Amino acid sequence: MNKLTSIVVAGMLLGASGSVLAGDAAAGKAKAASCAGCHGAAGISSNPMWPNLASQKEGYLVKQMKAFRDGGRKDPLMVPMAKPLSDSDIDNLAAYYSSL
Repeated sequence: MNKLTSIVVAGMLLGASGSVLAGDAAAGKAKAASCAGCHGAAGISSNPMWPNLASQKEGYLVKQMKAFRDGGRKDPLMVPMAKPLSDSDIDNLAAYYSSL
């Protein structure tokens, strides 16, 4: 395999792995209705007690939502909201909010 072919194959593999890990923003938007009460319809909270979710990094949002769901982070409002979320739900929500 020559150097150019190696680069092309590596790029294809990286692209494929990235798309497998990324959530579906459209599905996340549909799921985000229950988040809007605190975090705003477009991910911008009107209350300074609750963070803006719009434009946060996708990996950060995934990590935080999983921490709420799995008990690594405790918050009386967020834990019950995160508990029923599947990994796919979390990936989709993170893709949606990071796209805003």
